[in-house]
Amino acid sequence: MDTYAVIGAGPSGLAAARALTTLGIPVDGYEASHDVGGLWDIGNPRSSMYESAHLISSRTTTEFREFPMRSDVDYPGHRELHRYFRDYAEHFGLRPLFRFGTRVTRLTFRDGGWDVTAVGPDGEETRWYRGVVLANGTLAEPNVPPFRGEFAGEVRHTSAYRSPDILAGKRILIVGAGNSGCDIAVDAVHHARSVDLSVRRGYYFVPRYLFGRPSDTLNQGRPLPARLKQAVDSRVLRAFTGDPARFGFPKPDYRIYESHPIVNTMILNHLGQGDLRIRPDVERFDGSAVRFRDGSADDYDLVLLATGYRLDYPFVDRAHLHWRGAAPRLFLHMFPPSFNGLFVLGMIEASGIGWQGRYEQAQLLAAYLRAVETDPTRAARFRARVTGSPWPDLSGGYRYLALDRMAYYVNKDAYRTALRREQRALDASV
Repeated sequence: MDTYAVIGAGPSGLAAARALTTLGIPVDGYEASHDVGGLWDIGNPRSSMYESAHLISSRTTTEFREFPMRSDVDYPGHRELHRYFRDYAEHFGLRPLFRFGTRVTRLTFRDGGWDVTAVGPDGEETRWYRGVVLANGTLAEPNVPPFRGEFAGEVRHTSAYRSPDILAGKRILIVGAGNSGCDIAVDAVHHARSVDLSVRRGYYFVPRYLFGRPSDTLNQGRPLPARLKQAVDSRVLRAFTGDPARFGFPKPDYRIYESHPIVNTMILNHLGQGDLRIRPDVERFDGSAVRFRDGSADDYDLVLLATGYRLDYPFVDRAHLHWRGAAPRLFLHMFPPSFNGLFVLGMIEASGIGWQGRYEQAQLLAAYLRAVETDPTRAARFRARVTGSPWPDLSGGYRYLALDRMAYYVNKDAYRTALRREQRALDASV
């Protein structure tokens, strides 16, 4: 049976290796770092992890179902999660499948498959594979927006942030209030001379606990219709967290769950204590000063850009992945409609989908690849469904913001339902 390459040994790459080998499909893995775990390995040079990072979804909704975490902590930190992935790889015999310290530099289509060129401890080498699974993650290439003017202090993206030591005694401006930005702002209030948070739009803040339980473990049965869930959860949040606008945040110009919520209410506590301030969007840099769109300005020593990440598959021509705008256009965010032997795992963002959702992606891919090898007629039926039928709506009825970072956002229930439907259809065609 032909061998398939898997690029990346983070959660999605491990899920791919596990699912493919379970069905007898040989795998060669490539990992640029020294260990499994992807971004959860803070020692990985491409990791965006920082010392205070923890899961923002709870343990039981995030873990692989067949391999529960050996922990009773609801929101484990990154070191415990790195251990979890090492244990997962060891338990299922996945580590020997990967070539560590080996960076893929180029994919080239040849003879109905792909040449994978990589640079490792023994230099550059090229191997041919029937197909390649891209599982190198979505949070490695920093998005650094342009700003007018010049700043006399230091500007860093949060991808380079590891510990609050760099904040000590400094006047800090954090641009962007996503989950990482809010985490770092909470770090900063204990170390920096002052902390300001520049925001462009409003946010919804979800407590980690509601009614004494991790908030994402509530309503795990039949999902509510989008508008009903938005109405109910908005009322619950107002009861628990109040109105973030009273702390200086703009009012959101969208409904809850139409962008990723912020799972951090400590930021509201610190705002209430006067430990930090909310500032408007940046207008321009002006020496040591940052000028804001409302005409105000202040001096800072360090500007931290919590401005997110861009999808990055730099080793393959974008045409092969059918890029459209900020993301490839793929069936279920996995399969190029040309079925050219490239497949993507992990190119989804969704509240609560967890690593089990990635493993279900990998199971569908493995079932298709098995059919390619053992039952070409069955595989052809799957390809015909992809190319000849409307693609499923993965939004779950939510109207996601038209932002680059939302280009591959899905509703977890709609997405997992679509995965399972395709898996059943593939199995039924045996």
